[in-house]
Amino acid sequence: MPLVNNLLEDLDKYLWYCSLDMASGFWVVPMTDRARLISAFITPMGLFEWLRMPFGLCNAPQIYQRLIDNALYRFLKLSPDDSTRGVFENGEPAKPGIHSVLERRSYIDDILVGGTSWDDLCEKVERLLDVCEQWHLSISVEKSEWGMSKVDYLRHRVSGLGLEAKPKILESLTALEFPRTLKGLQSFLGSLNYYHRFNADFAVYATTLYSLTETDFDEYVTRPQFREQEKWTHATRAFDVLKTKLAETPMLKHFDKNRESVVIVYASDCAISGVLTLVHDDVYMPVKFNSRMLKPNELNYDIVEKEILALLRVLNDCYMMLAGRPVRVLTRHTTLA
Repeated sequence: MPLVNNLLEDLDKYLWYCSLDMASGFWVVPMTDRARLISAFITPMGLFEWLRMPFGLCNAPQIYQRLIDNALYRFLKLSPDDSTRGVFENGEPAKPGIHSVLERRSYIDDILVGGTSWDDLCEKVERLLDVCEQWHLSISVEKSEWGMSKVDYLRHRVSGLGLEAKPKILESLTALEFPRTLKGLQSFLGSLNYYHRFNADFAVYATTLYSLTETDFDEYVTRPQFREQEKWTHATRAFDVLKTKLAETPMLKHFDKNRESVVIVYASDCAISGVLTLVHDDVYMPVKFNSRMLKPNELNYDIVEKEILALLRVLNDCYMMLAGRPVRVLTRHTTLA
């Protein structure tokens, strides 16, 4: 499966975008005889087998991703004569003269196509539609965005200016009340972690919430008097701060190799964080935030060693952007130099 972070990089070179959502995604994949037997299910009316790949199978996303990649790269073509066989067992070379649909981003059933000009975008979309017709792939017109300067893709708002978090999802998360169960808290933190690249101090504030256990929530629900404890005061405050920061997420600039790269690091007692920025008219514009909690043995490090950890984390996470380039580091401690 492709990495979401890689799919969201290097998008500033496009002026126009198309965000496409495939219709009836997994159902376009025919099941093999063996797969039908394995995925059969029992009902009061007897045993039923899937003729098309259903939603919910553990390998379904990977299989569909490979189908999309094979189709757009022109590796195989679905044979209309034997629809009961697997796409990958019964294929033939693509017709000569038909080019691959390059410079597009696909993640399962979400496809992003960008064009440096309107004609360039139309040419790519036309090639993609031809491939979809040959492979019997359907596109949901209602859920897709065509020829826009700003589109939604993988829960992000993509444009030539930069990346933003999807507003609808931010509104739903900021409207949540403090969860009453550990599972509810984990769901909230998981959603925030998806947008960690927009939050400068996610790990710093989330440390308090990650320390809560199932026993703590049992006391929180059954014994209201325990809610006044310092632990819960810090937890509710951290929850509110994270929601506030989520509502104020900045636009992240696309990485530009022609601008100076600056890394700013920060370390606290229990977490480290850093941000990769680019210099725009003497202003540091964020490209990607990064943070994590410290491991038990790392809690004993002094502040300088913690900031070195923060620097290494940013360099590793942004390696493809920073490899072979000079980087300036801003820190509170001159001993790092």
